[in-house]
Amino acid sequence: MQTQTQTQQQMSTRRRPDQEAAAKATEDSQFFDAGKPPPFRIGDIRAAIPTHCWVKSPMRSLSFVVRDVAVVAALAVAAAALDSWAVWPLYWAAQGTMFWALFVLGHDCGHGSFSDSATLNSVVGHLLHSFILVPYHGWRISHRTHHQNHGHIERDESWHPITEKVYRELEPRTKKLRFTPPFPLLAFPAYLLYRSPGKNGSHFHPSSDLFSPKEHGDVVVSTTCWCIMLASLLGMACVFGPLQVLKIYAIPYLVFVMWLDLVTYLHHHGHQDLPWYRGEEWSYLRGGLTTVDRDYGWINKIHHDIGTHVIHHLFPQIPHYHLVEATKAARPVLGRYYREPEKSGPLPLHLFGVLLRSLRMDHFVSDHGDVVYYQTDPTLNTAGNWAEIDKLKK
Repeated sequence: MQTQTQTQQQMSTRRRPDQEAAAKATEDSQFFDAGKPPPFRIGDIRAAIPTHCWVKSPMRSLSFVVRDVAVVAALAVAAAALDSWAVWPLYWAAQGTMFWALFVLGHDCGHGSFSDSATLNSVVGHLLHSFILVPYHGWRISHRTHHQNHGHIERDESWHPITEKVYRELEPRTKKLRFTPPFPLLAFPAYLLYRSPGKNGSHFHPSSDLFSPKEHGDVVVSTTCWCIMLASLLGMACVFGPLQVLKIYAIPYLVFVMWLDLVTYLHHHGHQDLPWYRGEEWSYLRGGLTTVDRDYGWINKIHHDIGTHVIHHLFPQIPHYHLVEATKAARPVLGRYYREPEKSGPLPLHLFGVLLRSLRMDHFVSDHGDVVYYQTDPTLNTAGNWAEIDKLKK
């Protein structure tokens, strides 16, 4: 004969049908393998995106350029006129963010999503990127390589993982610089000059491994434009003084670099289930599904929705002003292969916690295997050094 307590225990463990369904969904999600081939094709995603999302409007694209250039000029004039140390930090943050916005528009030129005119794309791209000391064609070509090989350990170009063998051969100082803030957020100029560990070449040299012989002329043009901008800055330093150029341009440039490294890093890191591929396991679709969308609060529109990154990686031809709509249309097809971005407050302060935790955990991948995930070097950082980082995540 059952006691009343036993009966209550049986009733408490017996689930209603809706509870069973919820439990099964939770169990399924726990066993979801993001590294498995998806049950859809890239054509299925393309078909879900409205036709008008592929249409490029040169006038609309140029309107964003005019808007951003006007804001950059207004900020510089206002800061120079006020010339107050109470204002300069605010100016540096705002202007550095606007430099980053200019970069995103030049990035769209490089993808051809700015317009269907190669000439217009090249002219606008050179003007915008040269202004912020980025060699337009050099970076455009390496970024194209990144998109064509995203998620591939050997062939990917930007923020790709290093293998355990390469990692073990790095000097301790190099490891610290690579994984200790704020140094990873200042990596972009060094990447332009030297690329990443294990890769040779420079974005400025036509003979670099990055470029084919037919691209040498383009690289020369972009490097020349970069040199003209650098010479202009040196000239302004002679006329107005180095301190003024430092305050008006150099510090915002550093803020821009930090934005670029933060955003591009978090597009490919910060989730434990992000696979990396080798050999026949890699495909353009599976590689693209390893990218991550991020929410930047009210900064989303300032930097042209670049945080809407999964669809951009799969279809870089889509203009930035259609990415949000295209993503919304594609999400039912993507299913669990789409990682819902954590909602941001007015400022994306939560992303610093994501960044710091990733730098703590994502160090290298195995030398073997065609589907691998980041591993952690427990000797690199002690628990004491990262106590504050864990607080940011809570």
